[in-house]
Amino acid sequence: MKITKKIEIPAEILLSLKKSEDEFITELKRTAAVRYYKEKKLSLGQCAVLAEMSEEEFIKYLSNFDASIFSFDNKEELLEDIKNA
Repeated sequence: MKITKKIEIPAEILLSLKKSEDEFITELKRTAAVRYYKEKKLSLGQCAVLAEMSEEEFIKYLSNFDASIFSFDNKEELLEDIKNA
């Protein structure tokens, strides 16, 4: 299921950014996806869907924001993950 919502963007914003409406919407989705991924609110797969990218493309895109797919809360968690690999 997809939800469609109309948003209003002042034309001056698009002109200042030199972006089309579609480019702006795509950037909004991708920015939101990165934020939700970094905040651990959505999974990698969910964020890739939101960003309208494959998971591989989204992983590469994350590198533009110093975001890693590897996140461990402590050393023990990292060691456990390595042990299970």
